[in-house]
Amino acid sequence: MKKIIKHLDKPLFFMTIILFIIGLIMVFSSSNVTAYMSHAVSPYNYFIKQAIFLISGFIIFFIMINFNTKLYGIVSWLMLIVIGVSLVVLLIVGEAQNQAVSWFDFGFFSVQPSEFLKVIFIMWTARFYEMNEKKLNSYIATIPLLVGAVFAFLIAIQPDLGTAIIFSVIVVTMFLASPTSKKIKFKTFGVGSMLIVAAFGALILSGKNILQARQLERFDFKNPCEKLFTTGSQVCNGYIAINNGGLTGVGLGNSTQKYLYLPEPYTDFIFAVIIEELGLITGIAIIFIYILVLWRILIIGKRSYTNRGALICYGVAVYIFCHIAVNLLGLFGLIPMTGVPLPFMSYGGSFTWCLIIALAFVERVSVETGIRSDRKSKKRTKK
Repeated sequence: MKKIIKHLDKPLFFMTIILFIIGLIMVFSSSNVTAYMSHAVSPYNYFIKQAIFLISGFIIFFIMINFNTKLYGIVSWLMLIVIGVSLVVLLIVGEAQNQAVSWFDFGFFSVQPSEFLKVIFIMWTARFYEMNEKKLNSYIATIPLLVGAVFAFLIAIQPDLGTAIIFSVIVVTMFLASPTSKKIKFKTFGVGSMLIVAAFGALILSGKNILQARQLERFDFKNPCEKLFTTGSQVCNGYIAINNGGLTGVGLGNSTQKYLYLPEPYTDFIFAVIIEELGLITGIAIIFIYILVLWRILIIGKRSYTNRGALICYGVAVYIFCHIAVNLLGLFGLIPMTGVPLPFMSYGGSFTWCLIIALAFVERVSVETGIRSDRKSKKRTKK
């Protein structure tokens, strides 16, 4: 265990701890009013649940970092099948929550298989490319793209467009980052582009729309405050919260927009409450820490002595970046809101566990690189 602790990436570990602590505090501050007034539960309800998710998540973290990433790559094959079956079962027997059939409800908490899919697929893809390293000058390298397309389709018809888009970006990025030959990458994207154009063309000619009416409404996201009492209320109230906060905020716990103006302010709109209560300066500081976290993950990936480790890190970096970008761009009205949680800040069991598992993968890559470096140093000393 000493070797593992020694080779953990300390900057990444402590920055994530800081973000999780800030997030836990803000989950309590942003959720207590909604919990009491809308759901008739204790003001501490979401705070306690999130604390349980974090504690259990870090227990999982310290167990996971003891095992080689190659083992997780092997297990990921089984997990991918389990999640695939889960997504199909959801479509057959699942009940809609927030207008999407994405969760298994177990009473105390809900589990979202598509969220776990993102992390499992990163590990599975990294292992796949490692196992087929000598065959990556053939179209075998496109298998993760084809498998990913099937999963993306299953998620999109739930319908959960935000998760489907993020998952697709992860799949494509890992393909580009893989040691697949440039010739195969070029041809694959040529064929893929033609298929996408053909599919959209067929859709337009058929007169049908792949998006539901409620999803189309989200694309009317410009000037949300002109539509305050219709489709723009959520984003406009987010603007009001940000404006109220100014540079230094109105003080922790003093947000006015969390008083039922913002829908579920402890999830999608938690950053608006953070700025309202703690100010723009704190918001910028959090974004700066996000950048440092992503930078550390990329550094660990670059230092990895295996393609498997590098791909794991690059996949996790894209996973976290996509969530940050989609959440904040939606909050600021630059893209439609898609219900994507903000890493480290938003309330949610599935996402919190997945984020911690993803970070465990990255830290394990750091540990493996460090242990290998120590062995090389010992061999040099003996010589």
